[in-house]
Amino acid sequence: MWYGLLDTQRRLAKAFADTALTVSGLNCAQWWTAAAPRAARDWLVRSTCAFETAPPFAIEAVCSNGEWIPVEESIADEMPIGTLRKFTRSGNLAPPPGHRPVILCAPLAGHHAVMLRETVETLLESCNVVYITDWADARDVPLEAGPLPLTDYVHALERFICKVRAGGAPAHIVAVCQACVPVLAACSLLASSGTPPFASVSLLGGPIDTRPHPTSVDRFASSRPLCWFRDHAIDEVPPPYRGAGRRVYPGFIQQAAILAAHPERQFALEARYWSNWLRGNLHDAQTALRSLNEYAAVLDMSERYFLDMIGVVFHEHVLAQAAWSIDGRRVDTCALGQVPLCTIEGDRDDITGVGQTHCAHALCHAADASGHRRVTVDQCDHYDLFTGPRWHDAVHPELCGFWRAIECDSEAKPEPAASIR
Repeated sequence: MWYGLLDTQRRLAKAFADTALTVSGLNCAQWWTAAAPRAARDWLVRSTCAFETAPPFAIEAVCSNGEWIPVEESIADEMPIGTLRKFTRSGNLAPPPGHRPVILCAPLAGHHAVMLRETVETLLESCNVVYITDWADARDVPLEAGPLPLTDYVHALERFICKVRAGGAPAHIVAVCQACVPVLAACSLLASSGTPPFASVSLLGGPIDTRPHPTSVDRFASSRPLCWFRDHAIDEVPPPYRGAGRRVYPGFIQQAAILAAHPERQFALEARYWSNWLRGNLHDAQTALRSLNEYAAVLDMSERYFLDMIGVVFHEHVLAQAAWSIDGRRVDTCALGQVPLCTIEGDRDDITGVGQTHCAHALCHAADASGHRRVTVDQCDHYDLFTGPRWHDAVHPELCGFWRAIECDSEAKPEPAASIR
């Protein structure tokens, strides 16, 4: 079992790194040399050691219109498979335009939700309340919680969305990457059972239908049977984790795959960290290290969920073919025909191919309906859709414009009462 061996190695590496930091710190007199062991230790821990927990979001304040606004973090709902975190702008400030809450649905694709920290910060600049789905590491979920199939996450999204609606105004839903699939399913199920308890749905770079313009990821996943992934990518969680005995797709495998597919992103993050540290700019170096830690914070996915995603998205295409049923309930995307829908793709996205997200408009029979938006961002890769300059300068403004249009439309007509389950 590779999992147990690698976990032991990482724990030993962390112990050696901590010891080296303590010993070397005893002989450091100058601030720069005192920082050197810390920098080396931080880099070593991130590169070779296991994180006991994901880094915290730790968003203390955001800058909006030149003013720093405090932010409070709380838990809105909690389940064995994940937590709904709530970030609220505090203080006696007037709500910004488009003041409905936003639910940011993080992908369960190998990284912890904290990788979207920058996304949350940016959304808080224009929204009073932002929620984010923070999925649990499968290694920490006891076997008693069940096999954790994909349908469990669809049900969790339904619950989270209804929880937010019960507490106030219907929210704008934003799904990133892999999350677009369960989000579209959850929203379709909710809309089929009555008035949708959400104001809009936005999909960012999600594989709704992987058949048009397949990427290397699509071709790899579709060319191998599920038994191949079960034999080559699944391992068992060792003690002392709470999920000991659970069969999972380990995070370290996904991390290796991501680094192999996008080494330039890792190199850019590393260069930013070391260049700031070597210039003595410790504040920016710590900011860069935080980005590295967020990128390196990976999690395990349950075997059942991992294989379900491959089957649903890459093999059977049941969402795209309107052939998906969840616990006897048909996923009818046409129920979203009157719900404002925004799809955003990057023209350089090599993970989700061209048109694979925009096809949601046709699935929802919303291609010609008013209030819908289809955006392709120039010079934008997959990660640019939710981090970095393209997110700030292109994607986020598109979302804000989309939401403003909805707010203007909703002010012109009364809002029906939503059915909350």
